[in-house]
Amino acid sequence: MRVETQRTDAGQAAVESALTLPMLVFLVLGTLQLFMLLQAKVMAQYAAFQANRVGSVMHGRCDAMTHAALLALTPTLRSFMGPTWAGSPGQKLGAAFREVKDNSFAYLGWGAEDILWIIRERPRFPGDDPVQAQREFDRLLNNVGQSPTRLELRVIFWCPLKIPFADWVFSRLALASFGLRDYVAQNPLMVRQTANWGRGPTRRPQAPIAVEYARRIAAKHYVFPIEVTSTMRMMSPVKISEFNNPNCGNTPSSL
Repeated sequence: MRVETQRTDAGQAAVESALTLPMLVFLVLGTLQLFMLLQAKVMAQYAAFQANRVGSVMHGRCDAMTHAALLALTPTLRSFMGPTWAGSPGQKLGAAFREVKDNSFAYLGWGAEDILWIIRERPRFPGDDPVQAQREFDRLLNNVGQSPTRLELRVIFWCPLKIPFADWVFSRLALASFGLRDYVAQNPLMVRQTANWGRGPTRRPQAPIAVEYARRIAAKHYVFPIEVTSTMRMMSPVKISEFNNPNCGNTPSSL
């Protein structure tokens, strides 16, 4: 009788463990992924500042701003302080940066998918006066009703989700939260209960970001778009030739 009771208790414990273990595992992995995203948000803000700082002294050049942002983001993309590369910490950072300097996730085998998008909100042509942006960039701040040219950037960092299992779950949560994919699966513990995400108000990103995000998740390239901004006074005259396209690289012009 005692042996049967012990077997029953053991079987009950196994069932309870099977039900709670996945939730516990996701709780741990999800917490790690969340903190990594918070760190990436801080690094993305720093990268936007660096891009803005470089662009302000280099006529708003896209290549210089992109490289400055990617260099700041390298620690979140590649681990370079281990034995993978030899040399000093600076040399290791340089080696890691060379793998991402083309603004591509090719080092992960994802093909030519951009790591970040840079949107030049201002100056933006057509729209702003190119003559004023070029010749009056150093206007004094105390002029009434006038101000110097400012470089305003918006950066979209396609942050890779690196924690297995949590990346898939987090992506499904994000798609449902953005209203890009309804999630109406049943609760396995209560068959009559279903999720109702997507039925209420959602904070949908801009159309080009939403389309690109859904496409990458469909390809199982688990990322999350982190959006940051930065503005700074121009320290060099704007070169109109550098603004043939309003945004940098492959960034959609509709943003």
